[in-house]
Amino acid sequence: MQGTQSLILMLIIFGIMYFLLIRPQQKKLKEHQAMVNALRRGDRVITQGGIVGKVTAVNDADKEVEVEIAQGVKIRVIRSTIATVVNKTEPAK
Repeated sequence: MQGTQSLILMLIIFGIMYFLLIRPQQKKLKEHQAMVNALRRGDRVITQGGIVGKVTAVNDADKEVEVEIAQGVKIRVIRSTIATVVNKTEPAK
């Protein structure tokens, strides 16, 4: 009887942990991955380092994007380090 009760309690605690911690983190990661995969030229982005710029080129093979941070100043950053897309551009027609 005692063993069954502690097993049920452990399962309840795991269920609570799953729904409060693990599931929201997985959802957030999935949304970030979708945002990063949807990057295109002209998008204004903020990197995790706080750099604000405009995407000028997307290199799918290397998983990098080229970001212009000032006129004529371009840097290459890894796609996953993009924290936020500030302004989305419309797709080319």
